[in-house]
Amino acid sequence: MTQARLMDGTALARRIVEDTARRAAQLTARTGVVPALATVLVGEDPASVTYVRMKRNRCREAGITSRHVALPASTSTAELVGTLRELSADPAVHGILLQHPVGDHIDERAAFEAIAPGKDVDGVTFASFATMSFGLPGFVSCTPGGIMRLLDEYAVDPAGKRAVVVGRSAILGKPVGMLLLARDATVTYCHSRTRDLSAAVREADIVVAAVGRPRLLRGQDIKPGAVVIDAGYNAGNVGDVDFDSAVERASLITPVPGGVGPMTIATLLEQTVTAAEAAAGGLQAA
Repeated sequence: MTQARLMDGTALARRIVEDTARRAAQLTARTGVVPALATVLVGEDPASVTYVRMKRNRCREAGITSRHVALPASTSTAELVGTLRELSADPAVHGILLQHPVGDHIDERAAFEAIAPGKDVDGVTFASFATMSFGLPGFVSCTPGGIMRLLDEYAVDPAGKRAVVVGRSAILGKPVGMLLLARDATVTYCHSRTRDLSAAVREADIVVAAVGRPRLLRGQDIKPGAVVIDAGYNAGNVGDVDFDSAVERASLITPVPGGVGPMTIATLLEQTVTAAEAAAGGLQAA
């Protein structure tokens, strides 16, 4: 069997960021508004520090101002909520990203809900989940949104296809399933309590692996010709799918790294500029 084509998230993300930079420049030229993203980091988790730094660097590439708010690990839920409400009320801030996880002592959901829906460019609030679920205008969760863009880029129409999502997190598994459902896929969620995971996955035309367990899915679990989206990222640049065996069965597959990851950041930047355009009166780039 011919090996699967790689779904190049790096190349697509580069084009999205270039278009986002063009839109940001046009918005600034027309209105004087410079899109601004506030990143909030609690503590100094090394992986989170790296992710935030990467996102701030990408902001510069896209013509977006980055405002970083570093809070100590001892920050309470009330203090974090207060910070996020202040940023939500600040007209100079158009998007807010709360880097997670935030620490076990913090009520993460309460923190997310302190972000104004119009600035929820990471798509983490109840309001954003509702708009995704009902197909209404709003901000999508960034990784799920990036996955849908990848499917479109490679002409994968979910309509009528059986999609299996392995993982049910509030910001990845659940929303990507809702976005696939909105595109008329038949969606099955699998998780830690699923019996015979392999049997469920073998039925899938589209597999989204989003559980955070290295090489959980192997080639024998993949239906020949299926589209495999590996949204997992584990130590050693390893995804949730055993790439070497799955590439022999799938028709399309995302590499790790270079697949879903770049699309997440590109979607975040794109939605920040969209929020800035809305704040400036709905002006859109020509």
